[in-house]
Amino acid sequence: MNSPTVPPTPPTPPPLGRPSGTSVTGFRGPRRIPVPAGLRVRFSVAFAGVAALVAVLVGGLGYDAAANLIRHDRANDFTQSLEALTAAVAAPAALYPSDFQPSNQNHDQLEDRLTQSGDIGIQVLGPDGSVVEKGQPDQLPVTAADHALAAERRPGQVHDVTEDTGGDRYRVVTVSLGAGRGAVQLSERLSATDDLLDLLLERTALLATAVVLGAGAAGWWLAGRITRRLVRLTGAAEHVASTGQLDVEVPRRGADEIGRLGRAFDDMLGRLARSKDDQRRLVQDAGHELRTPLTSLRTNIAALRHLDRLPEESRAALLDDLATETRELSVLVNELVELAADRRETEESTEVELDVLAERVAELARRRTGREIVVEAAPVSLTGRPGALQRALTNLVENAAKFSPESAGILLRVTTERVTVLDRGSGIHEADIARIFDRFYRATSARSLPGSGLGLAIVKEVAESHGGGVFARNRPGPGGGAEIGFTLPTGQVATRRPANRTNDS
Repeated sequence: MNSPTVPPTPPTPPPLGRPSGTSVTGFRGPRRIPVPAGLRVRFSVAFAGVAALVAVLVGGLGYDAAANLIRHDRANDFTQSLEALTAAVAAPAALYPSDFQPSNQNHDQLEDRLTQSGDIGIQVLGPDGSVVEKGQPDQLPVTAADHALAAERRPGQVHDVTEDTGGDRYRVVTVSLGAGRGAVQLSERLSATDDLLDLLLERTALLATAVVLGAGAAGWWLAGRITRRLVRLTGAAEHVASTGQLDVEVPRRGADEIGRLGRAFDDMLGRLARSKDDQRRLVQDAGHELRTPLTSLRTNIAALRHLDRLPEESRAALLDDLATETRELSVLVNELVELAADRRETEESTEVELDVLAERVAELARRRTGREIVVEAAPVSLTGRPGALQRALTNLVENAAKFSPESAGILLRVTTERVTVLDRGSGIHEADIARIFDRFYRATSARSLPGSGLGLAIVKEVAESHGGGVFARNRPGPGGGAEIGFTLPTGQVATRRPANRTNDS
């Protein structure tokens, strides 16, 4: 039913892409492109940084608590020993340096009380300040203050000092026995506590280092698993950007954001491939379709050089032919531009009253063709692009006017389900029904009629962009003719209250 001539089938171009969700048979994937491991390194550094912060905080707090506890425990033991010594010295029974010698029967009992901690030692001074029993393991230094305490008359006088002996650090407290009987020195080896705390600090640092390294390795491994699909997706995108090839394999698995991104990217590539394929076919078909009118124009223009030699009738026929071909070429170019320049993004969707739009299209067609066009329209509203819908209705009416006898009327019917144009023409050949919406397709019976073969293709484009579809069939009953139109999207059509209008048909 649509017009233009059937062009020879052009060579099928190689597929530029695949439909969404399909795989490429035999495709080995995009060229391997090195991808910087920046994201993976950042994951690893972040994991290691967090682990280091936690290790420093926990290790530092733990070490500080343990060090304070150890120092407090050692200081408490030394204080108890010092208190026991001062209590024994202050007792009514006087103590002598000989009481601290191993041969004395009270020695073991007294030493046990004073050396309850293994790090506390005893050194005994005589009345003259000389060492009667040297300390273990090192002999403690005796200062002038210690000599004075050994000769002190009052018992329990204390001299507290920190000394370095034999490479070790000691806390030494000297207590006078009184009445010039001598003195006793209690010592605590502070170096042992320092060595213990140094060992604790070293092991804490080693543990923190192991935690940081382990966290970094775990971050590297986890980042590798997380970013593996992202790296593949990046490689596919870079392959498309560098080569322009759209038939790349894209990771689509997973329900997370990366999986959604992969599916969206794959769908986008499929749409781009189909769009590129459509554009190539459109250019090929347009090039083939333009050759005929351009060849005819060149022939007629060449004949214009000899216009003065032609008879009057031939001149008029030549000029009429030029005007007709120019007009047809303009229509073809306009429809090509309409198809190629996808305007779905430039025209905003609004609420369209289809019945009012149908009346407007019918009135314009009546003025242009002088045909009787009857409109049967329910009060239907649809959210869509008014300019595109008007173009679709106009193409349907003009197509019916082209194939209907001038004496026959045309019916434009609008319901909540579809828009249909009915004519009383010769109908559609069964072999042409499936192809009349193809671009540049012209039935055999329509090749002599004007037209570009794009009118119904534009109707199909508009219908599908609004969520509908197209249909064509022969009109049943006497009189013949055809019914051509498009369906409306289910659930997006609303009926309005009918307004008082006069049918101009």
